[in-house]
Amino acid sequence: MKIEQIYTGCLAQGAYYIESNGEAAIIDPLRETAPYIAKAKENGVKIKYIFETHFHADFVSGHLDLAKKTGASIIYGPDAETAYEKHLSKDGEEFKLGNITFRVLHTPGHTPESTTYLLLDENGKEHAIFTGDTLFIGDVGRPDLAQKKGNLTKEDLAGWLYDSLRNKIMPLPDEVMVYPAHGAGSACGKNMSSETWDTLGHQKETNYALRANMTKDEFIKEVTDGLVPPPQYFFKNAKLNKTGYESIDVVMERGARALSPREFEVAANETDALILDVRDKATFVKGFIPNSIFIGLDGSFAPWVGALVPDLMQPILLVAPEGREEETVKRLARVGYDNAIGYLKGGFDAWTAAGQEVDEIETINGGQFEKIYTEDQEIHILDVRKPSEWSGEHIDGGQNFALDYINEKMSEISKDKMYYMHCRSGYRSTVAASILKSRGFEQLVNVQDTFANISESSIPITDFVCPSTLEG
Repeated sequence: MKIEQIYTGCLAQGAYYIESNGEAAIIDPLRETAPYIAKAKENGVKIKYIFETHFHADFVSGHLDLAKKTGASIIYGPDAETAYEKHLSKDGEEFKLGNITFRVLHTPGHTPESTTYLLLDENGKEHAIFTGDTLFIGDVGRPDLAQKKGNLTKEDLAGWLYDSLRNKIMPLPDEVMVYPAHGAGSACGKNMSSETWDTLGHQKETNYALRANMTKDEFIKEVTDGLVPPPQYFFKNAKLNKTGYESIDVVMERGARALSPREFEVAANETDALILDVRDKATFVKGFIPNSIFIGLDGSFAPWVGALVPDLMQPILLVAPEGREEETVKRLARVGYDNAIGYLKGGFDAWTAAGQEVDEIETINGGQFEKIYTEDQEIHILDVRKPSEWSGEHIDGGQNFALDYINEKMSEISKDKMYYMHCRSGYRSTVAASILKSRGFEQLVNVQDTFANISESSIPITDFVCPSTLEG
């Protein structure tokens, strides 16, 4: 028996490759199928099953393409209604894979169809559980992401989750391994650990949601307390996972078209495409195509695209570092943005060499900002960090203008004022500045420095309880 976790850091997502005696199963695969197929071919095994723990909201699964290319059966747990062929399993149903067995444990709560797969080894002993978003390391799945079904509330689903954990998972032996679908950084939970697997026994000792003396009412309150609205693309991705989507091969072919500067300009004018620049933030601010938006590949790229681009079918033209164009198309497709229509051949250097118009964003460091702050008492500061970070500590006189909600909050600022923008590291402030610039805000200065450097200066900081987890 072989178990391999295939972890994708930018999505904080864990897919799983399990193999036994010439057969393999994939659990919660990402959109691109090639890595799973290559691994099975290399090991000389056949992919027999594709197990889905639930309808994922934060990424588009690769189950459909993988099934078409391998002939594997798609397995969902009870209550999973889809527009495509799959095997709808029953609670307690078992599936043989080589010398091992998977047993279906229907664990509704995160969503109605959420299912945990219990792996029994060659001797029939409980070895591992693949919990999807039912149980994380240090947390459990949020109960407010399900596609609306009847009059269910998040409190109803949290109650289901309590019962699922107590009746299906906690009675299992302590030595059983827990393999979840996500780790720290995912918006599918609140307090996930940076660890990506653990023993069930250790989770019973350390996970707040598995406290032995916890009542259902206490569980519901703790699990639902402090939930922030999910990113807008979550429900759209869940729908794609239920109804189907275009083949990844078609998406990649369409997005991997190399366009000369002239062709790129024509495509932008004719399609009303969003120009998405994914280069490094420090490079972007020095020069970019007018009206383009920055979301850097080396940050939390896909989640930020999902949070900030409302339309999954928005035509997208790419400006990427040379050699990373196809990677960009693939990472967009992971969260359902399938309409990339080409990239700038030769990158931004080709654009400037062709004599095309460029724009830039004025950028300063923390020291320069400190000098301006002390000399100008009327300075306007936009802090684009999350509200939780802002409430921890912030610059006196600043305004919280969280990047997550920039599309909804645009009316709160004026094009007649000069704004100094900052976040924690400069990534989010660069994204925000590019969006504002594209909407006609010209008086912008990006403070591209760490918040730690700013807070250690003589600038007054209002300090409450600092959050334990900050993003770039």
